[in-house]
Amino acid sequence: MAIDYQKLTNWKFDDFVHDFTQRDTMLYALGVGLGVPPTDAAQLPFVYEEGLRALPSMAAVLAYRGFWVKDPSTGINWQKVVHADQSIDLLKPLPVEGRVIGKQRVAGLIDRGPGKGSLLYNARDVIDDATGDMLCKVRWSNMLRGDDSFGGPSGPIPAAHVMPESPADHVVDLPTLPQAALIYRLSGDYNPLHADPAVAKAAGFPAPILHGLCTFGVAGHALLKVAAGYRPERVKSLHCRFSSPVYPGDTIRTEIWNASNGKVSFRSTAVERNVVVLNNGWAEVDS
Repeated sequence: MAIDYQKLTNWKFDDFVHDFTQRDTMLYALGVGLGVPPTDAAQLPFVYEEGLRALPSMAAVLAYRGFWVKDPSTGINWQKVVHADQSIDLLKPLPVEGRVIGKQRVAGLIDRGPGKGSLLYNARDVIDDATGDMLCKVRWSNMLRGDDSFGGPSGPIPAAHVMPESPADHVVDLPTLPQAALIYRLSGDYNPLHADPAVAKAAGFPAPILHGLCTFGVAGHALLKVAAGYRPERVKSLHCRFSSPVYPGDTIRTEIWNASNGKVSFRSTAVERNVVVLNNGWAEVDS
């Protein structure tokens, strides 16, 4: 089944109710690598129930409804879908437990032409059910590598954040575990690309790859550490593009440039393979 542009861009989502507990908040933090080393007192509040705090990047998994593009009626070749970019804007500090409501929509669909795939833009607003307050805005795009030439528009495609040319002000190396994807998927993203070697091979990868949002969380940890002093309330937004897959076990090196025009810039590399995996990243961090 091919993509129907009108059907996909008008896809209807019911509000998604997400109940989460302190255990889920700690599991998310462990999934993106917090707690290494276990003697680091600054990381303890994110993985321990005493004084528990939520990582800013956890916004990306709140009210996440799962890998919905696997629905056959979308017409999408789901085995060839990868994450293209991600952004979160935080309106309030995230709670460590509670009930949130996700209001999702398709925000755009770009046909890049024969052999070039397509871009699917998604948007989700996350509402605190107890107060009615909007907690965060989550925006992301998927590269549909197996779908194009369905007659959709060819643009516009937002311009990427321009990275500084000077050496980075900070460099943070953070390891990922060989089983990192198997832990991270327990936060709600059960795409088999990240667990099943046969699915990964069919998608053109030699092994299951790490979730893009897990890599995003690792970079978010690096920013929280050096730009916000482990104070999550200081982080107001995170934005980046995914440029290459990460394999569980890679060390992720995040280069960070101090704020310019109100934006902290960042880029992440898989150290062992010398491959840039996140690029054109920027964040807003309160002083």
